[in-house]
Amino acid sequence: MSNLLSIGASGLNAAQVALTTVGNNISNVNTPGYSRQTVLQTENMSNSAGRYSIGSGVDVQSVQRAYSDFLTSAVWSSNSGVQRATTYNNLTTTLNSMLSASGNLQSALDGFYGGFDTVANTPGVASSRQSLLGSAGSMVTVFNTLAQQFTSQQSQVNSQIGTTVDSINTVASSIADLNAKIHQAGTNVPNDLLDQRDTMIQTLSGYLGVSTYAQADGTISVYASSGQALVSGDKSFALSTGTDRYDVSRTVVLDTTGTDITSKLSGGTLGALLDYRSSVLDSVQNQLGQAAVALATSVNTQQAKGLDLNGKQGGAMFSVPAPNVLAAGNNKGSASVAASITDVSKLTTSDYVLSYDGSNWNLATTAGQSVPMTSNPDGSYSADGLTFSLSGTAQKGDSFQIQPTRAAAGGLTLTMTDPNGIAAATALTSKAASANTGTSSIGAVTVDDPTNAALLSNATLSFPTAGSYQVTDSSGNVLSSGSYAPGQTISANGWSVTPSGTPAANDSFAVGINANGLNDTSNALAMAQLADKGILNGGKQSVVAAYGSLTTNIGTVGSQAQTNLTTQTSLYNQAVSAQQSVSGVNLDEEAASLVRYQQAYQASAQIISTSQSIFSSLISAIHG
Repeated sequence: MSNLLSIGASGLNAAQVALTTVGNNISNVNTPGYSRQTVLQTENMSNSAGRYSIGSGVDVQSVQRAYSDFLTSAVWSSNSGVQRATTYNNLTTTLNSMLSASGNLQSALDGFYGGFDTVANTPGVASSRQSLLGSAGSMVTVFNTLAQQFTSQQSQVNSQIGTTVDSINTVASSIADLNAKIHQAGTNVPNDLLDQRDTMIQTLSGYLGVSTYAQADGTISVYASSGQALVSGDKSFALSTGTDRYDVSRTVVLDTTGTDITSKLSGGTLGALLDYRSSVLDSVQNQLGQAAVALATSVNTQQAKGLDLNGKQGGAMFSVPAPNVLAAGNNKGSASVAASITDVSKLTTSDYVLSYDGSNWNLATTAGQSVPMTSNPDGSYSADGLTFSLSGTAQKGDSFQIQPTRAAAGGLTLTMTDPNGIAAATALTSKAASANTGTSSIGAVTVDDPTNAALLSNATLSFPTAGSYQVTDSSGNVLSSGSYAPGQTISANGWSVTPSGTPAANDSFAVGINANGLNDTSNALAMAQLADKGILNGGKQSVVAAYGSLTTNIGTVGSQAQTNLTTQTSLYNQAVSAQQSVSGVNLDEEAASLVRYQQAYQASAQIISTSQSIFSSLISAIHG
């Protein structure tokens, strides 16, 4: 009877454990990270009774999680992807909003260049010149506002990087604590600790791409995408933030040794922040600055080729700051570098690192692409439209970061306040001598070098013979001479002419300052045409086109981010669905199990009751 009683008791215990487990599954059906649990039952060892053996009931070996390492790892990986895509999409959405919230730069550019047309059509109307300056001021404001918005987002991204690193360290510490508890539990590990650890790792994967390795002692080691260990056993290894070696306003991520691992991190929110900052925001700021530099340089150059209402050579209308030069914080030498933009047509949107190897200076983009430099006679170097002037003594390993256009849009300034300073007239004109007998004429005088000190000085172009020419100044000094062929360009004092027709011997032309400046507006027309004139990219792209390219790029980045978010969300949902098909709680299944184990419990109770009844009958028979 005792054997039958123990069998019933074992069945009762097994059914009770199973009922409790099913009840726990049902109550946690909506608990994030919960893995369905099942009872593992085994048959007890049989008792031998001579020619046969009798079973001795059931034993509950364990309560196990329904779990798949592969599917859970897939969820962690896809979670990293979807969180990265979400953060990236949010950042690009904000960037697109900035373009509309900061004013319409396209309209401002159109209004500015159109103002020169108005001045050209109404040369004597003061209000036209004043309106042009007003349009210029409005355009500068839009440039400045956009630049401020981009700089503000840089600050926000830097702040978010610091916050995310703090979150990573907090979660990593929690995983290490759970590892310690799981290790202490030995072979009888509570399933809730395992679920909690999985949930923490999934949370961590949302902040940063991670990889894991299960140790033999039940703990899990977690590594960042850089290879840096974040958790090992019961210890966590905190990341930290610091400032960029060149730019102290820029946040970088450091490992436990203080090494900058920013470029090695990817995935999750942190990966999105770092990638967006380097591949999108930096580029956008540089592109806007490039357009500002091109605008200021081209207009100022054309201004200098004309005369203002005071009959003077046109002055600068805008100013832009020089390129940023940032010395590395660990430089040991006394060298300093000054950078200037000398050829806008060769200017790129890259930032550079100028480094000294102990013998030579080398230039590379911040992305690591080597850039050849030209050595100039004065000891400076030139590359990509930039000139670097060095002073002091450098030591091996010293370096400088060059940001040619990063601050240009924010520092763009309208320096002209007097409407009379607009150089609407061409600077130079020519006049044929009355005694000329040939058919030659020289037409417009082109200003090639507005910085030439003798530009506005009177000069005479003469043809001693039909096949020769000479240019002399007002004192008769020869400035230029040589043989001549029809269609040949002749230059002197920073100007040039291309005569047409055939000169006769002793024909001459006077070249000098434009005496009809008040009524001449040809230089204003030339400035209006700058809207469509190629200035950047080797003279192929105008300022207006450059801004159009910028807005297109931003729109494309935003569209790609939205598409990627949709894709990553789908992948994440698929991974979760696959994982939940194994680990998730199905209420229909649990309800069926509840009935099954309830019946088993009742049947086991009936075995015990039967055993007791038989035992009572036996006792009664013995004492009867």
